[in-house]
Amino acid sequence: MTSTTPQPRRHGRVRWWTYVLLAAATVACLFPLYWMFIVSTTDSATATEMPPEIVPGDNFVHLAGLVLDTVPFVQSLLNSLFVATAIGVGQAVLCALAGFAFAKLNFWGRNTLFLIVLLTMTVPTQLSVIPQYLIMSWLGWVDTLQALVVPGLASAFGIFWMRQHIIATVSDELLQAARIDGASTWQVFWRIAFPIVRPAAFVLGLFGFITAWNDFLWPFIVLKSPERYTAQIAIKALQNSLDVDLGLAMSGSFLATIPLVVVFILVGRRMVAGILDGAFKG
Repeated sequence: MTSTTPQPRRHGRVRWWTYVLLAAATVACLFPLYWMFIVSTTDSATATEMPPEIVPGDNFVHLAGLVLDTVPFVQSLLNSLFVATAIGVGQAVLCALAGFAFAKLNFWGRNTLFLIVLLTMTVPTQLSVIPQYLIMSWLGWVDTLQALVVPGLASAFGIFWMRQHIIATVSDELLQAARIDGASTWQVFWRIAFPIVRPAAFVLGLFGFITAWNDFLWPFIVLKSPERYTAQIAIKALQNSLDVDLGLAMSGSFLATIPLVVVFILVGRRMVAGILDGAFKG
């Protein structure tokens, strides 16, 4: 009898159809951006043509200049950059701090307070607009950028995200050893816990940055002066009440999208690594 040695199974082989699916998903994700660019290089009629135009035109420079002449678009981009950066950094630090408190500190009412935080996630954003506007009016912050920054410095989802990540990655023994060495609660958080969860905090901050950059409803309500517009409100200002110039609007939208594309190119790999780090730990 001849014994047959079982052949080792090949792991990690990628089938051809996997590449086809990935290519199709990539095209589906990039096509809206490409179509936005097509319309922004031609005119409004291109958006309704059948069959649709798929070749860029030569009108982008003219429409981009018209965008800059119609509204203070560069200032709006700077305003959006300031607001989004402040919110992203604030959420990364403050939500990590709150998550650390809920995960590792023992205090009266901890579970009840955390439940209240989770319940706020069930409240639609639209319901908070009126009381939030009244608070901003009472503080004298209407038509100011701090009215956009301060309410967005922390989020219930961010606190939940960081609490779960800290529970999974930061051991109680490590924190106890730091306390035995004389570290205060702040030192334990800043020097031990936060460096461990920094990838998750970075991802949370990036999500906060993107959300703040794309936010329209709250800035549209609270901002009045053109010099304080964010990018999304500046795009709205390109349209009048009677007619919508799709070429002009798409040109402004494309200009407002470029910074997000640059951010993703620069930190996209680190963002994915942070998400996977939180997925596989614990």
